[in-house]
Amino acid sequence: MRLKPTAIELSPRCGLGVQYASDFIRCRKLKTLPSQKLHVVTGAFGYSGKYIAARLLKEGQRVRTLTNSVQRANPFGGQVEAHPFNFDAPDKLVESLRGATVLYNTYWMRFNYKTDFKHAAAVENTRKLFDAAKRAGVERIVHVSITNPSEDSPLEYFSGKAKLERALIESGLSYAILRPTVIFGKEDILIHNIAWTLRHLPVFGVFGDGTYKLQPIYVDDLAALAVTQGKSRENRIVDAIGPETFTYRELVRVIGESIGARRPIIGVPPWFGYAVGSAISRLQGDVFITREEIDGLMSGLLYTDSPPAGATRLTDWARANAATLGVKYASELARRKNRAAAYESL
Repeated sequence: MRLKPTAIELSPRCGLGVQYASDFIRCRKLKTLPSQKLHVVTGAFGYSGKYIAARLLKEGQRVRTLTNSVQRANPFGGQVEAHPFNFDAPDKLVESLRGATVLYNTYWMRFNYKTDFKHAAAVENTRKLFDAAKRAGVERIVHVSITNPSEDSPLEYFSGKAKLERALIESGLSYAILRPTVIFGKEDILIHNIAWTLRHLPVFGVFGDGTYKLQPIYVDDLAALAVTQGKSRENRIVDAIGPETFTYRELVRVIGESIGARRPIIGVPPWFGYAVGSAISRLQGDVFITREEIDGLMSGLLYTDSPPAGATRLTDWARANAATLGVKYASELARRKNRAAAYESL
């Protein structure tokens, strides 16, 4: 015999409320309580998305991820369910977002690479994601962008990010746009590979005079900011920067001192620095750095005159992680091509 309805009558689906006492019992068996809300995080088996998912789980929320790496090692066991992006199947993409309160979007391509990864494809796919979220009834999107985006920028990374910010703003959805510069953490690329280079080369060349600035933010500080913004419904754009501002030359010096690999730091022409980076790329089967990344760095696009949004100092973090920082080369392409191994192992 069917049990009588409880006082909660929101939806019969676990995580969104329960309609019948029997549903409540079933939800408790699944460890999903009516107070839990569904949050969708892109790339929860990767880098920044993993930290966002971890914070949501710690708060007792229900988490789903959208990913191109459904078969990748799941650091959360059965706590996070994985769905493919389904960019080419819009109705399936909508269903994977159905019932979600907040979508946290970290999806992007770092650089153009042959036919495999393209900024233009990332822009097109993200627009599909925003449209699907609106159709699915998602209440809010927390979107990770970049500092100083501009649709007029000659750099496709920055113009693409600007186009997506406008698309989100014009969608009518509640939004928070987070604009980090460099994100550092155990799984990052840039800081680890600066350290790797310092460990393996007798000198370190900075592009030009190395006086252009950047403000790295710790990945978990970014995650905390994202989760906080997910609770609000006020439209907001936040420069997600850390508490320290470095020139590029200073950043290299701090990393070298932290890991005990002090090297002479010399200025080199950008073309020469790119040539050395290309040699490392061939050696590692990766893309060490791109011309666009050099141009963006030297143009000061990774600096903004804003108050810090994170509290963790890269200086302190680098010292605490000196034993492992830069010991292994971090390959972007390996992470893109190998969709099964744990992200940080590649």
